[in-house]
Amino acid sequence: MSALELEQSAAPGGPSPLRSFARRRPLLTAAVGCVLSFTVFWIVQRLAHVTMIDLMVYRAEGWTARNGEDLYDMVATSANLPNTYPPFAALLFTPLTLVGVPEMRTLATLGNLLLLVAVVHLGLRLAGRPKRMPPLAAALGVAALLVWCEPVWTTLRYGQINLLLAVLVLWDLTRRDANRWAGVGIGLAAGIKLTPALFAVLLALAGLVRAWQRLRAGAGPRDAWNPWLRQAAVACLTFLGTVLLSALVLPHDSRRFWTEIIFAADRVGEVEITANQSLRGALARLLHTHDPGLWWLAAAAVVAVFGLAVAVGALLRGRRAWAAVACAVTALLVSPISWSHHWVWGVPMLILLGSEAMSRGGFGSQTGKRWWAGTLAIGLLFCSFALWFVPHRYHHHEELHQNGGQMLLSGIYPIAGLVFLALTAVLVRRDRVRGGEARTGTGRDAAVSGGVQDAATPDEGQGAATQGDGQGAAAQGR
Repeated sequence: MSALELEQSAAPGGPSPLRSFARRRPLLTAAVGCVLSFTVFWIVQRLAHVTMIDLMVYRAEGWTARNGEDLYDMVATSANLPNTYPPFAALLFTPLTLVGVPEMRTLATLGNLLLLVAVVHLGLRLAGRPKRMPPLAAALGVAALLVWCEPVWTTLRYGQINLLLAVLVLWDLTRRDANRWAGVGIGLAAGIKLTPALFAVLLALAGLVRAWQRLRAGAGPRDAWNPWLRQAAVACLTFLGTVLLSALVLPHDSRRFWTEIIFAADRVGEVEITANQSLRGALARLLHTHDPGLWWLAAAAVVAVFGLAVAVGALLRGRRAWAAVACAVTALLVSPISWSHHWVWGVPMLILLGSEAMSRGGFGSQTGKRWWAGTLAIGLLFCSFALWFVPHRYHHHEELHQNGGQMLLSGIYPIAGLVFLALTAVLVRRDRVRGGEARTGTGRDAAVSGGVQDAATPDEGQGAATQGDGQGAAAQGR
């Protein structure tokens, strides 16, 4: 630096040397910050004596599959935890038996930290970010902060696979529509754990709506076929492939899972405990009962229909990121058991909300300030660990005696999920109204090249989205 540059950087109001260095070397700065944050995180987890108990269950599943024993009679660890995943997961867990337990825990922690960076990178890409800095630098910088979210902390504490499942799904949703492999990730994720299958339902529903629009516009059956239907088909075929492979290798376990274990929702754990952040868990605590029964079935049905409708609407309007997170939130809400660490989808949710806040003027506008306030509020919910501020000893059923304040604390993730779905519905409705205002007075969409060309709808903060041929807007960051 010249003497003049040094003088300017030291002058009041001028850029600090550290800020100037960060601007010149964004990737190096982000990498150093990420390594420091991850190192402190790792040290704190070791000091907290994390058990990685779920990782030990995965290892036991791998051993059981290798030795040809019954997967669903086995229990593992001192807590006598059973296997609840499809048999395909046990096949994937067999490599865990090839290394020692200390090495396995180290590799799992390192792998999950790398998967977090991947989730952040794909979440940024889905939201159309970053715009002014290297993508890897942005991913490392954001991951350095979001590693301290409670769902991420608990995922690594237990050695869970939530980040892996999120990466598989996000990898699919950030592919170009013409990519022949799009759908494989969702199929594999559903083969490991069933809840990601809802993303295939989302793609199928959106694809059917788009096909119907094209048929109404005069297109033929061949032109009605679209990328979303293809992706849903690939996901279903991949999932069926995992089922068939498991049936060939583990026929007894496969038969027992699909005829018995899949219906045993209570096998996973106690419904009312604070760790269960699904609608069923929240209702059990609200009604002071172990089983909310028909109340939960009714609420889950309403939320499932509403959440899928919102997600499909967002996808059709070019809001691919909103559709993806809305679908994930819907799956978490309606699942009988959604442990707090399953809510790692809070990471792409926060990325999406922050991106929207920046697009609306950031702190320089009233709208941007409101969006930032909402983003920070949701961020505090995920990073506060507030759900653990209530009595929550396992097998003591203390959650059945909560007061109103404790119920709010132990239900913060379902509340955040419902608020996000409502916000997405508002945005989709606004897009639909603006799209209707922008149309010509023909009374229907114009047929374009045998397909349907929707009117351009301003996707505030993410650019205009045109829907022709089911393609998402370029600003969706595929």
